[in-house]
Amino acid sequence: MRIGKMLKSGDVVLASVQFSDTFEIKKRPAVVLFEEYDNVVVAGITSNTEMKGIPLAKKEGAIKNSVIKLNYIFTISKEMVEKTLFHLKKEKKKIIFDELARMLSPLRE
Repeated sequence: MRIGKMLKSGDVVLASVQFSDTFEIKKRPAVVLFEEYDNVVVAGITSNTEMKGIPLAKKEGAIKNSVIKLNYIFTISKEMVEKTLFHLKKEKKKIIFDELARMLSPLRE
């Protein structure tokens, strides 16, 4: 990733991520939720369409039909982002925002 390039919410990137159940690091797609001080908060994407999450279709830019996993959110260094693959449309970003707001609504209580 070129230093100085600002990532935007809704960018789908290829990044090095560590899995929570192992110490293994692999290159995986993820959607950028936000970037701040070279830390990038992302949600993982899987091609296992049986998993729970927000569908992401090939026609939206994915290599294959996939799922955005909002239960798999993590912070990576900007240096771990290899490249931007494509950008989500406004409608898909709204679906992600609405679902995150629903999931976080108990914090208001």
